[in-house]
Amino acid sequence: MPSLLGSHRRTGGGPVTAPHRLRADAARNRANILRAARTLFAARGEVVGIDEIAREAGVAVGTLYRHFPTKADLVNAIVGDLAHRIFTALDEAVARIDAGGSAFAELTVLTERISDAAGVDRTIKAAMHNLGVQADPGLADKGRNGLARIVEAGHAEGSLHPDVTAADLMLMMSTMPGDELPEEARRRWVQLILRGLAADPARVDTGG
Repeated sequence: MPSLLGSHRRTGGGPVTAPHRLRADAARNRANILRAARTLFAARGEVVGIDEIAREAGVAVGTLYRHFPTKADLVNAIVGDLAHRIFTALDEAVARIDAGGSAFAELTVLTERISDAAGVDRTIKAAMHNLGVQADPGLADKGRNGLARIVEAGHAEGSLHPDVTAADLMLMMSTMPGDELPEEARRRWVQLILRGLAADPARVDTGG
């Protein structure tokens, strides 16, 4: 039967001390705050108030502020995490290209995935707009390097228009529409953008 006093519980042969318990509580609170903010920001954007985030996370407002002194700090943490996920997907696309995959096919899938996500998650657009620069300045360079590799491979295989640059792809990603457009319009936006990037626009799928 477990003790009513958490400090009496044993882990690895020793008692769980108060500092360890406090660190675990703090980590759990931070995770709950990020989960709540992520959910609320995704649905409604950055207009969500701090009080509402704290209630959703099950913590006091003061606890939230101890982890994130300003709302901007919390927003940057969410956006930075999303930017990391986006660039992880970019790294995976580059790895498949380096293994012999089609650069244009990978660019198409990546663009469609981000567009679909932006349609249901308002923080995706924020992440793409600033590319996590505020949260982690190194992310922008990481993103540019990955996009530059896609451009290099696309030129080598002849699928990308010769004047397309990594900056063009960065511009495309950072101006991608979100839920202000219906799904059909977002898909059409992706098709038109990909046609503009392609060496042979007639080969770009124009299906609905």
